[in-house]
Amino acid sequence: MQPLAPVNAMPAARRPWPRGRRVRVRGLSLVELVLFIVVVSAALAGVLSVFLPATTAGADPLLRRQALAIAESLLEEVQLMPFTYCDPDDANVSTATGAAGCASLVQGIGPNAGETRFGPQQFDNVGDYAGYSMSGIVDITNTAVPGLAGYSANVAIVATALGSITAASGDALRITVTVTAPGGSSVVLDGVRARYSPNAAL
Repeated sequence: MQPLAPVNAMPAARRPWPRGRRVRVRGLSLVELVLFIVVVSAALAGVLSVFLPATTAGADPLLRRQALAIAESLLEEVQLMPFTYCDPDDANVSTATGAAGCASLVQGIGPNAGETRFGPQQFDNVGDYAGYSMSGIVDITNTAVPGLAGYSANVAIVATALGSITAASGDALRITVTVTAPGGSSVVLDGVRARYSPNAAL
């Protein structure tokens, strides 16, 4: 009678490796793992260095949108003013077809004496706004707008050419509104206004 084979014994043909032989198991060594981490970290640093300056140097979108809203509002305020040869307080403002037709108050680029944005003599012509600036945004009644104390705005107005109108004629003006947000980023808007004459409709 033959002795019984052990229960957990495996036939030689099915053994995964010969007995007494060391088998090398494949995987990552500690050195390879550390090198992998270093390479991936360097790659990430390179990618992030492209995106981070754009986000840190770029203006906060909320500040930029607010600055744009202020610039649009101020530009619209200026463009809605009359653009005439004479100051609107002049007796001939509605009929003058040139500066010579004004009774006494010729309108140029810049406010007439005593005029301000808020009064008692308010700006009443596009040219009056030339050189106007404010630090902290205020409305037309000189009341500070809440939350906009950190913004500043200024208006520049120069004669410009427009179609057949020459810059020398002074019959077209370029209005440039610059609004600076907290942090120093700024928004610049340009608009053009042509003179109407005679000015009866204004």
